[in-house]
Amino acid sequence: MTQASNSLSKPSYAPTMTISMAQKRAQFINTIRQFFATQHVLEVQTPLLSQAGNTDTFLQSVAAQVTYQDKPRTYYLHTSPEFAMKRLLASWQVPIYQICPVFRDNEIGVRHNIEFTMLEWYQPNYSLDDMAAELGELLEALYGYPIVLSHYRYVDAFMDFVGIHPLTASLASLQAVAEDKSLTGFDFNSAENGATNSEEDIRQSWLDLLFSHAVEPNLGHDLPTLIIEYPPATAALAKTALDKEGNIVAKRFELYINGIEIANAYDELADGQALRERFERDNQLRQHHNLPQMPIDEHLLAASDDLIPCSGIAVGIDRLLMVITGASSLEDVITFPSGLA
Repeated sequence: MTQASNSLSKPSYAPTMTISMAQKRAQFINTIRQFFATQHVLEVQTPLLSQAGNTDTFLQSVAAQVTYQDKPRTYYLHTSPEFAMKRLLASWQVPIYQICPVFRDNEIGVRHNIEFTMLEWYQPNYSLDDMAAELGELLEALYGYPIVLSHYRYVDAFMDFVGIHPLTASLASLQAVAEDKSLTGFDFNSAENGATNSEEDIRQSWLDLLFSHAVEPNLGHDLPTLIIEYPPATAALAKTALDKEGNIVAKRFELYINGIEIANAYDELADGQALRERFERDNQLRQHHNLPQMPIDEHLLAASDDLIPCSGIAVGIDRLLMVITGASSLEDVITFPSGLA
């Protein structure tokens, strides 16, 4: 083999990210830390392992078998540092941020990896508008020039690209539009175990399908775009409110750039009992879909009652670096994807 041909072959142990991109990534994360130091936001570190897991039906935690006090226990690698950070926020009541690895099982693809890096921060007494403004300032620091964020209601985006009102359209209409867009072969009426899904679950499944296929690819190509006022079934740990037409919506937003979801923000719900009901409902859905029920984080529920008004946001570091540098795949901005780790 000639020296030239040998230089073109890559050893099996080699990273998928180039040294040039590694240098960009290091500077990228350094800029984030400098930004929050200027904003007087405290950097924190919380455990990756927890006795509790994420109950969200569509987020699967990575389980880890550990030995604690000489007894086998199941812990979970966090899907986000949210639960532990809210415990800190309830105790300290100061702005905090964290950059850390997070884990979501069975997520592999051009924009997905089982392990990825998340930036999450919380600001006491911030509204969602305040959080959006601070996100814009961070993006300006990372892009290196002024950024204008477009605000786009979920309802308006859905009507523009799907053609029907997502909060008032009938199930039959949602299904008909999906079929018209060649989104066929989906049966949301039955769960994996043969049980029947509720009408709310079926409806949200059709909305999620149509949004991901017909709306998301069109978002954030001209300007970074915040989708606001999501359906109430997607509230997760966010508050709900009435929109200008009187429909119940979730007080949250997501950031899209070049058709890619980058960030997710909540006006945080500070009500332990309400969160318990949501988590128990999640676990009922998990059982319905033959998914393991997850231990509920009792520490979080207790802390939620002491949580001051705040907003929080999670940003996918790898995806944001990918869109800012023009990389085509997550593999270009991380060292070893899950398949090579």
